Amino acid sequence: MKIILCWLVLSVSFLFSARADLTIVYSSTIAPASKTGNDEAAEPARAGANMTIKIKGDKARIDASPQLTTIFDGKTGEVINLLNDQKTVVRISPDKLKAVTDMLEKFSDKKASPEKPKLTPTGQKETVNGYETEQFTYNGPGFKAIYWIAPDYPDGAAILAQLQSVKSEFWDAANTKMPDFRDFPGLPIRTRMILSKEMPADKPGASPSGHDTEITSTITSVGHDPINNSEFLVPGDFKETKLPDIFNKPKPAPSVSPNP
Repeated sequence: MKIILCWLVLSVSFLFSARADLTIVYSSTIAPASKTGNDEAAEPARAGANMTIKIKGDKARIDASPQLTTIFDGKTGEVINLLNDQKTVVRISPDKLKAVTDMLEKFSDKKASPEKPKLTPTGQKETVNGYETEQFTYNGPGFKAIYWIAPDYPDGAAILAQLQSVKSEFWDAANTKMPDFRDFPGLPIRTRMILSKEMPADKPGASPSGHDTEITSTITSVGHDPINNSEFLVPGDFKETKLPDIFNKPKPAPSVSPNP
């Protein structure tokens, strides 16, 4: 779940007027993190599930893997999860998201700094997929992120603005404390997430060796072709499944002593 949340992070801000539809495709690899910082010294990476993000108006669709699709409706605040292999849909209302946020805050580390981490430039530059990038780091709770940001990516400012337009309480509820896209000086075309080894080794994506897990995702294509509205609808053959109501459990009735 932690890996999926980190994949799905799209922070929020302002609307970009008269924007076209947007499709972004990422490729990814997952591997145990290198302790030396040298990519060549790290254990071999394995291919991860590629991710596709589609944005049309106030709606966003994220295909994090063939098994999982997440649809967010910016007008209603509802998050829809499609479990494709099971043909099941799980809807999460804004109220449920708020309850998740409150629960995570309750069990969060009270010693953690209340201040949000900041993007820090490393001064390093690198060419990624033909574009000059500047490297930034970000140290969050339980993870470290490295961003390769391309200030001169074609239409980068417009793409960044569309990503900012996706207002989602889901990311806040996930409590990932990821940077806001407003903080980026350009489009991040490569992102490396190093997740803490506190993740149980038997969870999907965790390293069997117990090392920190490293996920690297790189933009492979950006398109502005029209997206069909049906992409943001629940397929007719999917069945609804309700989340267990763990936040509003009825209080047990007081015990009654038997009559003497």
